[in-house]
Amino acid sequence: MPQDLPPTGGYEPVQYKRNLPARGFRPSVMLFAMAGVMTFGFWKVGKGIREQNELAREKMWSRIHLIPLLTAEEDRDLVRRHYADLAREKALLGSESSAYNSDRFVRPTFAVTPNQTSK
Repeated sequence: MPQDLPPTGGYEPVQYKRNLPARGFRPSVMLFAMAGVMTFGFWKVGKGIREQNELAREKMWSRIHLIPLLTAEEDRDLVRRHYADLAREKALLGSESSAYNSDRFVRPTFAVTPNQTSK
């Protein structure tokens, strides 16, 4: 039996590499797209932060401008409660009484000192 020999001129080259088309975009295109999306996102975040700061500033100024109104309302409520207490006291006691002997303020002429002083 004769030995098999390669054909004259040799065998055809064997294709061992896969000849597949590249799928998707090039990495540079993906990088620029990602950078664009991130830039847009940071821009929107910055706008949102500025909007929140503006709303907080407006809220603070509205509270500052409401302080006189709220103080006046509280004062009116305190006066109403005071007169209600006086009316309740008059209904219970029959007359208005004072916790003091007179309406005139007199500065105390004595001072209380401790019995023993430590040195």
